Amino acid sequence: MEFKKKILANGLAVIGEVNKSAKSAAVGFFVKTGSRDETNQINGVSHFLEHMLFKGTEKLSTFEVSEAFDRAGAEFNAFTSEENTVFYAAILPEYLVEVTKLWTELMRPALRNEDFDIEKNVIKEEIAMYKDLPNFDVMDRCRTLHFDGHPCGNSVLGSEESITNLTAEQMRDYFAGRYAPNNMTAAVAGNFDWEQISSIVESACEKWQKQPASRKLEDSQGSKKKERIEKSNLAREHICLMSPAVAAHDQRRFAATLLATIVGDSVGSKFFWELVDKALAEAAVMQFGAMDGTGIFCSYISCCSENVSKVLDTVKGIFENLAGSGVTKEEMKTAKNKILSALVIKNELPMGRLIDLGFNWTYLQQYRTVEEDISAIKAVTIDDVHSLIKQFNLGDFTQVSIGPVQAS
Repeated sequence: MEFKKKILANGLAVIGEVNKSAKSAAVGFFVKTGSRDETNQINGVSHFLEHMLFKGTEKLSTFEVSEAFDRAGAEFNAFTSEENTVFYAAILPEYLVEVTKLWTELMRPALRNEDFDIEKNVIKEEIAMYKDLPNFDVMDRCRTLHFDGHPCGNSVLGSEESITNLTAEQMRDYFAGRYAPNNMTAAVAGNFDWEQISSIVESACEKWQKQPASRKLEDSQGSKKKERIEKSNLAREHICLMSPAVAAHDQRRFAATLLATIVGDSVGSKFFWELVDKALAEAAVMQFGAMDGTGIFCSYISCCSENVSKVLDTVKGIFENLAGSGVTKEEMKTAKNKILSALVIKNELPMGRLIDLGFNWTYLQQYRTVEEDISAIKAVTIDDVHSLIKQFNLGDFTQVSIGPVQAS
């Protein structure tokens, strides 16, 4: 693997990892913008914009965009989070030039009024769809309650009200400020010619204008509030717990990932053996979320209403036992093997490498090899994890539950 980079005069970072033995290539644009960069008035605009980029440019229609990707046999998509909007495609190397040119065009979309009006209804349908998914709804609500005024609590989808009131002009203004070249990274991974691809990106993007696109960074210790919502169409209780963790820039993120795996991996974790295996809960998982300037441990549990008290008592017992006794060598070894396996398997494909390549540059302005991440995970000690447990009390959490109506 050979790392390449070029920073254009307007601030656009063009990076690549060349792997001539790969049978595919992947290309993408990483835009450092998401719901945390929005105001309440335009909440959901980042995700809305993600949709709008596929509606075409002044030269390309929606149909022509889809046809171009299909013609190349590309596996393409995009996603929006609280902090990033990412556009990507995985293709055969012989079609990389064509697809790279297409992405550079799409990064400057037409944002037509008629497309905006149609897509607004699509977004509102998507909001309604996710409200019908309690596992998503409870986590979205818990994030908002946990951050309680901090921008990381903004919903990625926005609300029906914010999307209804959003105007095309507001979207264009947001696009002009946030889709600035100095707030973006173009990344390529796999089997490709660096000089050829980087020249294509530079030629297409060098005239884009730099803009101020800062982001306010501050940590959040969470609100620690508790809330329960009743819905008559539910038969099960859906519970989300959130507590503070380290940020994306913190080297302890590897220890935090191990801790979350030990506590809440879908199989073989403390949650699994105490809750799922004992039939107290249908699902019980924990994940670590590293963000710009802050972080969270996030647990999701679903169970029968009659088991809620026992489930929460069991969870509190797990957290108390961690604070008192920590983790074992065997738990550490198992968690490391799980994480290392997932890391290596993911990064064997250029598409997997593209995501890590882009995010490492977005958050750290740093190129990290797979070997460096493997070494960092292997280097985490039990003391490192115990230090995290001591600093971040997992039992001091924000809680949102969504469940059936309780008899009065």
